[in-house]
Amino acid sequence: MFVSKMTLNQSSLFGQVDDLQDLTFIERPIRRSLKTAEEIEKLTVDEDLNDIERAVYLLSSGQDVQRASVIINLPNLVRQNPAETFRRVVPKVREVLHVAGADMQLAAAGSFLTLLQDDIVLIQTHTHSILQIVLLNLDHRDTVVSNAWLETLLSAIDALPKETIRQEILSPLVSKAQLSQSLQARLASCRILGKVACKFESPIVKKDLLPLVRSLCQDVEYEVRSCMCRQLENIARGIGLDHTKAAVLPELVELARDEGSTVRLAAFDTIINLLEMFDSDDRTRVIFPLVKTFCEKCFKADEAVLASLSFQYGKLCHGLSASFTEEQHLWFLEFYKKLCVLGLQHENGHSDNQVYPLELESKYALVRRNCAYNFPAMVLFADPNHFLTELYPTFSSLCHDPEITVRRTMAEGFHEIVKLLGPNVHFIHKELVVLLQDDSLEVRHLIVPELVPALAAAEQKAALSLRWRVHERLLQRYACLPRVVSADQIYFRFLQRMFAIVTTNNVLPVQREAARTLCMFLRYNRKQEQRQEIIGKVLQELAQGRSYWNRLRYLDLCEIAMELFSKAYFCKHFLIQALELVNDPVANVRYKLCHMLPRLRSTIRLPADKHLLQQLEFCVRKLLCREKDKDVVATVRKVREGGVDDITEYYFNQGHLEMSLFLKEKYSTSLKKASLIASLIRTTVFSCANIIAKGFSNDQLAF
Repeated sequence: MFVSKMTLNQSSLFGQVDDLQDLTFIERPIRRSLKTAEEIEKLTVDEDLNDIERAVYLLSSGQDVQRASVIINLPNLVRQNPAETFRRVVPKVREVLHVAGADMQLAAAGSFLTLLQDDIVLIQTHTHSILQIVLLNLDHRDTVVSNAWLETLLSAIDALPKETIRQEILSPLVSKAQLSQSLQARLASCRILGKVACKFESPIVKKDLLPLVRSLCQDVEYEVRSCMCRQLENIARGIGLDHTKAAVLPELVELARDEGSTVRLAAFDTIINLLEMFDSDDRTRVIFPLVKTFCEKCFKADEAVLASLSFQYGKLCHGLSASFTEEQHLWFLEFYKKLCVLGLQHENGHSDNQVYPLELESKYALVRRNCAYNFPAMVLFADPNHFLTELYPTFSSLCHDPEITVRRTMAEGFHEIVKLLGPNVHFIHKELVVLLQDDSLEVRHLIVPELVPALAAAEQKAALSLRWRVHERLLQRYACLPRVVSADQIYFRFLQRMFAIVTTNNVLPVQREAARTLCMFLRYNRKQEQRQEIIGKVLQELAQGRSYWNRLRYLDLCEIAMELFSKAYFCKHFLIQALELVNDPVANVRYKLCHMLPRLRSTIRLPADKHLLQQLEFCVRKLLCREKDKDVVATVRKVREGGVDDITEYYFNQGHLEMSLFLKEKYSTSLKKASLIASLIRTTVFSCANIIAKGFSNDQLAF
């Protein structure tokens, strides 16, 4: 504030009085932030104390910031002196945590996790004291703190031996899972059961854990039922394939019919994750009717669950497809089509003009985006050979969806769809163009990274085949790449390939098309450094190439450049090198150059490019004087016979006013000079006649 005011008020050295008053407001917080002598005394610790003694002192008499520092440093203390740390420091930490705030609790959770995961101490020696502190703080009244301690325990279970888990964790878990315990304690019990299930053999899980699991699946609170339902996957893998059907599947069926939507959703997700553990008979008789009912109920009355359903739909169909009848297969495919147009159309296909609330519209857009995410899986589900009849309308709808996120997701998975369709990929050409021309830059930029390698691979295949016309047409299509692909991608992925085709391909139409594409890349490249490098490479590899074939291609490229670039740009970068080919040792090159002379002359602007016209005429005279090839001589003479008149006629026919006005001006000036001379002659003649009339003698006249 002070600096800005000093800048604005430069009439005096210190500015106005108000500026000086502002300084007092700046000083006040600075004074408050400083510690008083009494405060510094409280924070001072005797330097003679060792690390353990200092930690005990700070935990007992220090301030909160000092206690937090000790707790954060606890793993280092254990590394230095584990016995004394656990004997003197850890009990003090336990006392402090009884009254500690949330920040100190979170710091302690992190430190104890480090102790349990790292090989700092012998687990058998000190695990009991650590786990007692962790389990004690699971019931903290602050949900954030209790969750932090729960995550500490869950992460530590992987590093703990089975016997320790059984004694220290499972024993108190039985009481914490009871209905009399708090909701928070029962939720923690669900997650602990899911975590320890994979640590024990199947008989132990079935005997010790399954009763607790059943009890929590029937809890009165839907949060507990939902949480336990999501752990049934771990329970099923813990008891094994043989017991899953009898012990887990009935619980899933009951939870899938629960009155709470979150519970049904948890059951649905768990069923999908466990599909491989159910046999074909279970899938057909139990899973399919259950999932079908779930889908129908969600579609009609539960939009919140539709988002998760649509996200898992591809995995669901793929997992059940082997067990589907034809009728079931068709039902799931039709249901997917309904999800893809949710919020856009009625079920009968007519446009839906209903205006939805913004929240509901966002949910529908999320469902369609998830459908777009699953589209490659649904192509596989429907069979790529049936794509046109079964899924193409849906595909087109998703590519034209009004929501950017839906179109973006389609662009992200477009390459996967191309791979799946194989020879039927031409069906989606129109939608590819639509996405490449999308109004959203994000959509276009997502599809291009996958498009570029596909185009490069397609060109390589076309080049290796004997179908050169296909190769030529593909290169023609490459000319539109600058509209959708960045200059850098073209420069690094396509440019060198175009040079290779121009210089090495054996098919003339393909070479010429590659030269045209090269010129298009140059025209739409906005980076001056890259443009100069491209032009330099053209001159080096083509105009000055060792092969006369490459030099002929340079003249082809010049013909294309005259169409695509301005006259000034062509004359600056291409014309001189083209005229230098008059000295080419190969007659074919000189012959082609002679045919191009009229077009080359048409790019010259007079009077600005007068020196270029002189150089061109010099080339013509040089060919007339030194050329030995009869065809070249005949061609250059035909060009020469036209002379300046031909040039003038060409410019008038083409509407080049600059040249025509210049010649017209020169012609008008010549006429004026001729008229003046004629007038002088007439004046002189008349003067002589008057002198004679006034009477000269015959002798004078004879003289």
